[in-house]
Amino acid sequence: MRLHVDQRHERVLQLVRERGSLRVAELAEELGMSAVTLRRDVETLAAQGLVERLHGAVVWPSGASGPAPAAVPSAEGLVVGMVVPTTEYYYADVVRGAREAVEAAGARLTIGLSRYLPDEDEAQARRLLSTGADGLLLTPSWERGHPEPGEGLWAAEQETPVVLVERWAPLGHPVAGLDRVRSDHAHGAAEAVAHLAGLGHRSIALAVQESPTAPRLRAGYAAAVAVLGLSPVAASPLQDAPSRSEADRFERTLEYLCEGVAGGDVTAAIVHSDADAIVLIPRLQARGVRVPEDLAVIAYDDEVASLADLPLTAVAPDKRAVGAAAAKLLLSRLGVSDEGPAARRHLDILPALRVRVSCGAVAAGA
Repeated sequence: MRLHVDQRHERVLQLVRERGSLRVAELAEELGMSAVTLRRDVETLAAQGLVERLHGAVVWPSGASGPAPAAVPSAEGLVVGMVVPTTEYYYADVVRGAREAVEAAGARLTIGLSRYLPDEDEAQARRLLSTGADGLLLTPSWERGHPEPGEGLWAAEQETPVVLVERWAPLGHPVAGLDRVRSDHAHGAAEAVAHLAGLGHRSIALAVQESPTAPRLRAGYAAAVAVLGLSPVAASPLQDAPSRSEADRFERTLEYLCEGVAGGDVTAAIVHSDADAIVLIPRLQARGVRVPEDLAVIAYDDEVASLADLPLTAVAPDKRAVGAAAAKLLLSRLGVSDEGPAARRHLDILPALRVRVSCGAVAAGA
């Protein structure tokens, strides 16, 4: 059975204390570990003053009757594995935040890409573990952002620490007991609704592309509409019949919004993502729908919203903070903190609303 890093350190200390000194190669063989992993463990223990390393051997500190008091824990030599669908678009900043936190602690980040392929999440995780990863940051390719019954069980069965990133699991699912860090997309959608309601809009549409983010956006949108007593708006046709292509998605979303504005049923919309909003707004304008005069728009993601010809108000998940928080939580599980969290943690990071021209709250050119 693969030992957790804390268990490995405890066994090394026990054997060295009992025998006084051991060659690293002999110790690795006795513990059934690779020499590379053991050397990394010995370097960590030596940096804490718990052992001494001399010419390929590990030695109990002279005059010590027991393990020396632990110094501030070090991540030197630790490897954090991270499995994400892609390092492009949304996940570029998530990975960047994780890398900065891992490297600041003296550890190293390695990446596996699933490309949203079936079974590739588990394959990439196993590959990273086989090449020396001490713990895993996981963003599985679950279509709805969470596992279906019976899905993803392998993630809960790992012997090494695991932190879910931008994913969650329903209560009762084995994966629900894992640590996780995610953006609170439901809160972000609710904030967008509240902002538009504050500008006087009572009929707000939601146009989202299918993604793991979509269910949380719909939940936050519906909750805010109910709490604020806003007028119900017919759901986008994409909700019941997902698009077959990008062209189909844009065409049906365009018709949905144009019909809503023409019928007086819609005066504002939240569009996911801002890349979709950038494509849709010129098409709306070509159909005689003025933004923001006839239709106030808030985009979701804020990857490129500020670069639009008409700068887009956008909800901005703090992706870098999500990556950094997940990495720090995993490092604490690996013993790299003065006091690692005793209980598992579910951490939601709130997105920010960045107000620009497209919602009508500020004047063009301001």
